[in-house]
Amino acid sequence: MKAVVYKKYGGPNVLQLKDVPKPVIQSNEVLIKIIATSVTAGDVRLRASNFPPLAWLPARLFFGLFTPKKQILGHEFSGHIVQVGDKVTRFKTGDEVYGTTSMLKTGAYAEFIAVPEFWKQGALSLKPNNKDFKEAAVLPIGAMTALYLLKKANTYKDKRILIYGASGSVGSYAVQIAKSIGADVTGVCSSRNIEMVASLGADTVIDYTKEDFTKSNKMYDIIFDTVGKLSKVNSKTALLKGGKYVTTKMITKQSNESLEEVKTLVEKQAIRPFIDKTYALEDIQKAHAYVDTGRKRGNISIII
Repeated sequence: MKAVVYKKYGGPNVLQLKDVPKPVIQSNEVLIKIIATSVTAGDVRLRASNFPPLAWLPARLFFGLFTPKKQILGHEFSGHIVQVGDKVTRFKTGDEVYGTTSMLKTGAYAEFIAVPEFWKQGALSLKPNNKDFKEAAVLPIGAMTALYLLKKANTYKDKRILIYGASGSVGSYAVQIAKSIGADVTGVCSSRNIEMVASLGADTVIDYTKEDFTKSNKMYDIIFDTVGKLSKVNSKTALLKGGKYVTTKMITKQSNESLEEVKTLVEKQAIRPFIDKTYALEDIQKAHAYVDTGRKRGNISIII
């Protein structure tokens, strides 16, 4: 099968399209013909080994000190099942599915992937029936992360929530999920993304290049830093008493149940994916180079 392989850390040019053996499933696994995948922040960070200084050595020991342990990147995927193990009960051949691997496993930059029916870190579910494969592939990580952290912050109707990085993958889903609950949502983004964030349902949009929300008079019940760039100490000046600060730097949980909840939200039209650009698998270097610019909006889709 065709797959994108990287045998060393570095820029987008380390990604190479190769012929590799097709996966052989175990009794508890399904084999998925992948139709679409994505380029996530995790894919880019693993490719470049771009970890914070204090985490660099532990991350290298975990993912591969000198060369990557797993040489096929890609976390999110959508496609259809072409084979099931004899112990699998949730799925059957022909099912259209979407999901995400664990951080260590990866492997979605390929024509086929074998994944377990149940696992502790990844997630697999039937695809939302109102979205195509390209749209479904960019849902799992961003939507589940947003859902998990909004629940952790105890978001509910009439709460005032500020979403920093509202034009990114997690941020774009957070805006929509918070609005579906009935919260009053303020999105923070750059000038070029104001219209996009407003279209997702934000009640107020702040251009961070022109205004510092921590110095305004408006206070919030929740501040959600979706890009891990805010100062927690400074953010507290804009939090109401008893307010909560959450960030994507926190450990989040992925599960089949959470992915199925995302599916329900999508089918109820409470959330939808925003796709910035779409590339063919052969153009994966261009896709990673674009994400490296820091100008990505929403999600990047890859068609296999």
